[in-house]
Amino acid sequence: MEQETTAGKLEIAAFAPEGPSKFFDDDGRLKRTGTVWTTSAHIITAVIGSGVLSLAWATAQLGWIAGPTMLFLFSLVTYYASCLLATCYRCGDPVTGKRNYTYMEAIENILGGFQVKLCGFIQYFNLVGVAIGYTIAASISMIAIKRSNCFHEKGHDNPCRVSGTPYMLMFGIVEILLSQIPDFDQISWLSMVSAVMSFTYSSIGLGLGISKVVENGKIKGSLTGISIGKVTRTQKIWRISQALGAIAFAYSYSLVLIEIQDTIKSPPAEHKTMKKATLISIATTTVFYMFCGCFGFAAFGDMAPGNLLTGFGFYNPYWLVDIANGAIVIHLIGAYQVYSQPLFAFVESTAARYFPDSKFINNNIEIPIPFGGYKPYKLNMFRLIWRTAFVCMTTIVAMLMPFFNDVVGILGAFGFWPLTVYFPLKMYIVQKKIPKWSTRWILLQIMSIACLIISLFAAAGSFAGVVTDLKVYKPFKTMY
Repeated sequence: MEQETTAGKLEIAAFAPEGPSKFFDDDGRLKRTGTVWTTSAHIITAVIGSGVLSLAWATAQLGWIAGPTMLFLFSLVTYYASCLLATCYRCGDPVTGKRNYTYMEAIENILGGFQVKLCGFIQYFNLVGVAIGYTIAASISMIAIKRSNCFHEKGHDNPCRVSGTPYMLMFGIVEILLSQIPDFDQISWLSMVSAVMSFTYSSIGLGLGISKVVENGKIKGSLTGISIGKVTRTQKIWRISQALGAIAFAYSYSLVLIEIQDTIKSPPAEHKTMKKATLISIATTTVFYMFCGCFGFAAFGDMAPGNLLTGFGFYNPYWLVDIANGAIVIHLIGAYQVYSQPLFAFVESTAARYFPDSKFINNNIEIPIPFGGYKPYKLNMFRLIWRTAFVCMTTIVAMLMPFFNDVVGILGAFGFWPLTVYFPLKMYIVQKKIPKWSTRWILLQIMSIACLIISLFAAAGSFAGVVTDLKVYKPFKTMY
């Protein structure tokens, strides 16, 4: 085996006079090609989900003071914690240290112990939840297209009832095909398309909000949000907590940050590129979030709909709403892959480690591509079966529990603190050897505790939403 490896290295060296480093990185893997812009596209694809359309509703619960303030604060926390996490991509030296290929591997190498298992459970449970939530969200947008066309043809008095099950199946079939893209580094094009779609539907939602404000001739909404009377005091508290959960989930992408960073080429050092991409991405998304949330609130006030594009009164101009919802579907197709690839990689690498001699798991079948001059596609049977089974599972659960968006809200609320704040801060403290009880250590702990309290409060509101949904729960019944 050693002879084969040595011979392989000599062959590469003979082929490339400048040495193996011309084709391979310092860890022996093929040269990474990611740039600030491809990384920004990955992040924007991961961050700007269809959740942006619920921010008008979230702002309406919080009001003109607390709404924009919380959006800004969550963006600051996410940016700061993401920069700390970016420095943990390599252990020790930020330029030459050992690479961590996944979030969980960073936890294992820097913190170790029980925290590895805890992180793995939270991270992958969140990834599965997001995949299910995106399946539901995509079907809702496809249904919105169908219904808006129906309303245009038959009038708003027609109920235009549509089942979501066929649309979930359609989304699942597309994801089965795309899931066969071997690894994260090869979906940059998909992230680019998804990022463009994010801007498309966010811009349309913003434009519709502005036009509605102009049509009304005034800015609606109050400083303190939805007033007591329209809702009870208890309902207002639950709604505020749900709004915080929606904002927290809208900013969460730390669970795939290390995997995104592992696509970046160097020099410059990966953490420097990642920090630039994070600044560009978070700043961009925050501007869109502010505009969509604030203009939606200004347009509808206390009556701001849960989804800016499917709320009553937004079916005209129907063709523009159709374009926006189509853009959401395309974006979610890409976002599903961005969130699922780390889980795919984890399962496949674990299987290869436990069964190194299995041909079923490790062997690839080369399938020639007869057009375009592309290299043969390497089909792996284990990848084909396992990834197909995963997509089928998420699709079935989405059809079985069509209110799963509330459950994803719980996942977002619980996932925000440990994955976006706690673990990055703790790894950074260990990595940089920050003394206990020093000023910086105390400030980092205060930040972590504050985010924990907000996350628990947000989770409580999402639980309340699930309890409400269970009262009218019907399996596989997704009529809208």
